[in-house]
Amino acid sequence: MTQRPRQPRFVANRGHILVQMLVLGSIVVVLICSLMSWTVLNLKAGRSAVARERAVQLAEAGVDYYRWHLAHAPTDFQDGTGHAGPFTHDFFDKDGNLVGQFTLNITPPGVGESEVLVQSTGDDNTSFSPARTLAVTMMKPSFARYAVAANDVMRFGEGTEVHGPIHSNEGIRFDGVAYNLVTSSVASYDDPDHSGGNEFGVHTHVSPTDPLPPAAVPVRTDIFKVGRQFPIATIDFDGMTADFATMKSDAQADGFYRPSAGAQGYHIVFRTDDTFDLYKISKMVDPPDNDCDSSQWRWGTWSIETEHFIDNFPLPNNGIIFLEDDIFVDGQIDGARVTVVAAFLPDNPPFRKNIIINNDLLYTHYDGTDTIGLIAQGKVAVGMVSENDLRIDAALIAQKYNVGRYYYGAACAPYDVRHSLTLWGMIATAERYGFAYTDDTGYTFRYLNYDGTLFLAPPPSFPLTADRYVITSWAEQ
Repeated sequence: MTQRPRQPRFVANRGHILVQMLVLGSIVVVLICSLMSWTVLNLKAGRSAVARERAVQLAEAGVDYYRWHLAHAPTDFQDGTGHAGPFTHDFFDKDGNLVGQFTLNITPPGVGESEVLVQSTGDDNTSFSPARTLAVTMMKPSFARYAVAANDVMRFGEGTEVHGPIHSNEGIRFDGVAYNLVTSSVASYDDPDHSGGNEFGVHTHVSPTDPLPPAAVPVRTDIFKVGRQFPIATIDFDGMTADFATMKSDAQADGFYRPSAGAQGYHIVFRTDDTFDLYKISKMVDPPDNDCDSSQWRWGTWSIETEHFIDNFPLPNNGIIFLEDDIFVDGQIDGARVTVVAAFLPDNPPFRKNIIINNDLLYTHYDGTDTIGLIAQGKVAVGMVSENDLRIDAALIAQKYNVGRYYYGAACAPYDVRHSLTLWGMIATAERYGFAYTDDTGYTFRYLNYDGTLFLAPPPSFPLTADRYVITSWAEQ
């Protein structure tokens, strides 16, 4: 009997393998496509990140270029073209390949200001990233960067607290607490307040007293919270004479200028309506006693007895008031920025002019909106008949002499002892400043506060301490 051929087992399941292979193949294809898409996306993201970084680096290159340009041509805000921007520059790599461009828009400073706005746009000429723009402000540092700047040896006693930077072209003894940097232009000096060997340019006698050079400078964070540096470059007090000539020209052009009053000087009283009253002084207060006198140079009561009203004037457009005479200043401003200069040109020691503050000089706003600069060729002084509680809101500069109060001893009573003096601003003084004496005359309490807004927004035409621009702000637009 013939047998039938044996049938293969699982014939009924033969199509299942094909289905499984199709499903598995589809999954593999999907995975491969997804991986490729993910790879492409990552490549695009990487290229985009590189392009974005390149664009911002091109913008930074534009900022660096213009800072270099201003270092060589500090008054050229037209990129050497003689016309307004924008100014576009190609940028090449070290092999001479074109990388992209940066485009500059320059906003020059106003009269009496030094702040420059540089907007730099970097573009790498690819489709991977849009152009990126940086907005950077640059300015030349002014004397207003310091809480105290001096051209003489300085001493800050125990209990003194200073929150702004301090600098002297000579040495500094600091026995208080400094919350910012303290610097000197000398490595060591002979401190005139005591005998002994030379001491560090910046030193303290708070226990343990600093050792003498050439010992290592100890770290004294209990005294110098941020630190101390010496020697560093000097700041130029003599150079202000050229600044005076510029400010005089600016005052004559678009400010307020008057020659000598031909009497005892002028008196300015600021008003909160953006005006000031101007007086001519005809007589000073006489000393209350014959013994109320002093051997101090140019000693006097520096207090007004008789004056005559000249007129009320609007504050000048450029904020500069330049009077070639002694000036008494007081009053209050509201939303104003002004600089008062007392100087007689050309400079001649017997004719150097002074600024005197005997009554409150006030701001209305303490956020940088209000700013007063008082710049004297000679001395910034507080006279004999001064307020018992005197407040001065201003940045003070005495180019040749000092900021302070003359000596009015016991014979000058009741004006020999005053209660408190509060300063909101800064002091730059050629000689040691002071408002009190060792016999307890002068102002018993003295509160000297640094106005930090002065660093970025000094008074108009305030004298500079450096010729090079520094970057004060950086932001991407």
